[in-house]
Amino acid sequence: MKLSLYIVIISCFFACSTLETKKKSKAEDTKIIGYVAGYEDFDPAKVDATKLTHVNYAFANIVNGNVQFELATDDAKIKALMGLKKQNPSLKVLFSIGGWVWSDQFSNVAAYQNSREQFAKSAVLLMKKYGFDGIDIDWEFPGQRAEDNVFRPSDKENFTLLLAELRKQLEIQTTSDKVHYLLSIASGADQNYLDHTDLKAAQKYLDYINIMGYDFYNGWMYQTGHHANLNASKFEKFGGDNLTKTVDAYLKTGITADKIVVGIPFYGRKWAKVNPENNGLYQSAQTGAEIIAYWKIKEEIATGKYKQLYDESAKASYLWNEKEGIFISYETPNEIELKANFIKTKGLGGAMFWEYSLDNKQELLNTLFESMKK
Repeated sequence: MKLSLYIVIISCFFACSTLETKKKSKAEDTKIIGYVAGYEDFDPAKVDATKLTHVNYAFANIVNGNVQFELATDDAKIKALMGLKKQNPSLKVLFSIGGWVWSDQFSNVAAYQNSREQFAKSAVLLMKKYGFDGIDIDWEFPGQRAEDNVFRPSDKENFTLLLAELRKQLEIQTTSDKVHYLLSIASGADQNYLDHTDLKAAQKYLDYINIMGYDFYNGWMYQTGHHANLNASKFEKFGGDNLTKTVDAYLKTGITADKIVVGIPFYGRKWAKVNPENNGLYQSAQTGAEIIAYWKIKEEIATGKYKQLYDESAKASYLWNEKEGIFISYETPNEIELKANFIKTKGLGGAMFWEYSLDNKQELLNTLFESMKK
């Protein structure tokens, strides 16, 4: 009887120890990825690398089929980012290609084998030149109109082929350097993006996928709404997206949970001349939504002109300036904590945010870091 009890106790001890090890391993694998925009008036040396696992430097452009940096300040800013490894030796620094403005040539380079190979080789050469730990592809968007991009129906297949070629060239470099180089993408947060890509097939070439979980209501829309809500709003009238719906669609597509990284905005969306009904929420506006940095939103709140409101159903905060007809959708530390809990509950790969300089006092970053550690 005593021996049996002893065996049970020992078994429980090892089971609990194994569970604890798995929990620690999962926590250690959880990513906090911050984008740093090279075009912003911001010194990357000010980044608190102790709160990040990865930094993505944005953006490199595609010129004549090759990847290159375009700004005079890029060299100095990249050097400053690499210096952050003194703070955090495990920090991974990647560079991101494309973005909203510089996605115009992706379809062309992806369309042919020789151009895919040229693009991938040039990207890896640029990675090695600066000492990056990997490459992030921000093609906005395969098979769809965006800023001024070329697009084709065949982008769906070609996107996967482009990622395969990038992985091939990275693996060649890995064989030489004995180092695993990362490959990620920034992906759209709606069903259209999933319909115009084949992420179930493409994910095998990727270390993780950064879902841009924001701009559900954006600059093209003369219509207010939550731009980064966690859940569907009971006030929603126009079929807008939400983060839960997006992540569930990704999982249903067959993307593994640990490869999904949830994007969080460190900025809001601001509409002017808004219909005053329902405190401006889901109302017509005479302007599209401009981007407004979190630090600027805090300044707006300090004027005392805004009601600070909360949509419990959507888990989303917003501001309403009745006198001037201004509506702002934005994130607060409360939403950041809710999303961190959502990430952990779903067993996802971590969080990403756009963009570091937009939260100059690190209020949102500090909340994200603390919430992800819990």
